[in-house]
Amino acid sequence: MKIINLTPHSIVINDGTVFPPSGTVARVATKQVPNGDANGVPIMKQSFGDIVDLPDPNPDTIYIVSALVLSAAKAVGRYDCVAPNTASSDCVRNDAGQIISVPGFVR
Repeated sequence: MKIINLTPHSIVINDGTVFPPSGTVARVATKQVPNGDANGVPIMKQSFGDIVDLPDPNPDTIYIVSALVLSAAKAVGRYDCVAPNTASSDCVRNDAGQIISVPGFVR
């Protein structure tokens, strides 16, 4: 199985496996329009559009994407995408609380 990382960061699995970024980052297009302010700080209404830079499905290929892209991909029937399992209690964190490795992926 070929696994391609479409995020801008290396994804590290708890067993030490590293998936370096492929150089392509899949994203969900956004649109923002003014929607008032709070004490003079602008508030924008954001809506989501199409997935950008997600390759067509390939046999025996899994794409690592962000959770937002995964959600959008599932909505259009794509089941070849996974996201890092950052909700797991088995994530390894550094002293600042940042995730440095995950136990695997979610689909």
